[in-house]
Amino acid sequence: MLEQRGLVCGFTTAVAAGGYRLQLEHAEELGLVTRSVDLFERFEEETGQSLHGPRIRRQGYLWLTRDAARIDGQRELVERQRGWGVDGVELLTGDETRERFPWVADEVVQARFRAADGLIEPRRIALGLLEGSGAGVVLDCRVTGFRTEGGRLTAVITDRGIVACEQAVIAAGPLSGAVAALAGLRLPVEPLRRQRVVLWDAPAIPQDAPMTIDEDTTSHWRPVGPAGAYLLYPDPDEPTASPLEQVPPDPSLADRLLDPRSPVSLAHTAPFWGEVWNGGGQWAVQAGQYTMTPDQRPLLGETELPGLWVNTGYNGHGVMCGPGGSELLVDALLGRLDENPFRLDRVFVPATQAF
Repeated sequence: MLEQRGLVCGFTTAVAAGGYRLQLEHAEELGLVTRSVDLFERFEEETGQSLHGPRIRRQGYLWLTRDAARIDGQRELVERQRGWGVDGVELLTGDETRERFPWVADEVVQARFRAADGLIEPRRIALGLLEGSGAGVVLDCRVTGFRTEGGRLTAVITDRGIVACEQAVIAAGPLSGAVAALAGLRLPVEPLRRQRVVLWDAPAIPQDAPMTIDEDTTSHWRPVGPAGAYLLYPDPDEPTASPLEQVPPDPSLADRLLDPRSPVSLAHTAPFWGEVWNGGGQWAVQAGQYTMTPDQRPLLGETELPGLWVNTGYNGHGVMCGPGGSELLVDALLGRLDENPFRLDRVFVPATQAF
């Protein structure tokens, strides 16, 4: 593995929200997450190591709405998920939601919930996979080009030397497009800034809460012990940008998510966030980039240059889709995959931006 930074798992993985769910909008993506969850649940056995593990916390994913017009849409999605074989998905009335989660606002009229969804630690997963693989790692090693012969890949050129190979995989997250361009290839990916507020020392936060999403705004949060949380908002007005090695955060995001007067405030669905705002808690804002594709599905497969493959474009779902997607890519590399819905030469049907 060639890593241009001086440490592994220190780029976008390090600032991810850290959750997994089977409450998804696409059956194809469900297949990837199901593979990943199977791995998480048998992590030590599958990786053959016990230094790093996912630290699964099955606290569920809770999707809340205050808008009566969304009730039918929530019901239809739950029925679709059940039809795909996803078990344990519940549709709760507002009162049923508050019986189970007393901190939910009176304005919430309905929720969907799956208790078996949960929270994980992405960096520990990445380190565990690396440890279990036994792969060699070269740090501070930047790819600068590719060598070809007879129309095929023969080597990867780096600032520390040339690595001869018959196959190579670009798995560089938001930098994948830039790396592919070194081979004269254009990947249909665009980086998009996403941010999280890291808040600590706020006793009002219920640490047994699920990942909680305001479906009306997509603002969401998850507890982080012993008395903190990650707060997130995938702003639909955020423009795509060039890939960046250092992504500048916007400190005002904390105010937007905590101030009850903000239209995207978390206090609209959980009033205790108003207490956190008034209590003068401490926080910091971190930023990374999603790698977006036109149809919001990953790119997994061989490029136009035989021997050069890509594993990227997870549209913000890399933590829960990446392990399953990597298994699928290995199947493709070994020629044992009959059908690949994520191949690079597929027809891209543009999708609206989703959470």
